[in-house]
Amino acid sequence: MNTNSENPKVGRAFQELVLKNMEKHFDIAFDMEVAIPIGKPSKNHKFDCVSEDGKIIVECKCYTWTNTGNVPSAKLMGLNEALFYMSYLPADSTKILCIKKSVYPGKIETLAEYYCRIDGHLLRDVKVYEVDDNGTFLILKD
Repeated sequence: MNTNSENPKVGRAFQELVLKNMEKHFDIAFDMEVAIPIGKPSKNHKFDCVSEDGKIIVECKCYTWTNTGNVPSAKLMGLNEALFYMSYLPADSTKILCIKKSVYPGKIETLAEYYCRIDGHLLRDVKVYEVDDNGTFLILKD
C-alpha cells in the first residue's frame, strides 16, 4: 500500500508503464493526458492514454487491496467513475480499463478479478486489462 503522498508518483509511473506497453501491443504511438470532448453540451475530459489516431482510449487505475485485505470501496467507485466517462466515448472507439495487478495473501482473486465479478455488469463495451509490475497484460474482459 502507498502513502497518500506517494500516490501521484506511483500512479504516474503505472500510467507510463501502461502507455509503453500499449504502444508495443497495438503498434501505434500513444499520448498521455489527452482531452477528449464528451457529453452534450460537450466538455473536455482528460483520458490517461490515447492512441495517436484517437481510436484507443485507456484509463489506468493503480489500486491495491487495503493493508488488511479489505476491498478499497472508495477506490472501486473511481473505477465506476472511469466507466461513466468512457460511456460517452464514440461507439467505434476501443475503450480499455487497465487495472494494476493486486494480490493479497489468502485471497483467491486479484482486485481486478474481484471488480469484474462484482461490477462486471457496468463494463458494457469496455475491455479490462490487468497489468503486472512488468507491464504484462492479462485480458480479463475483451
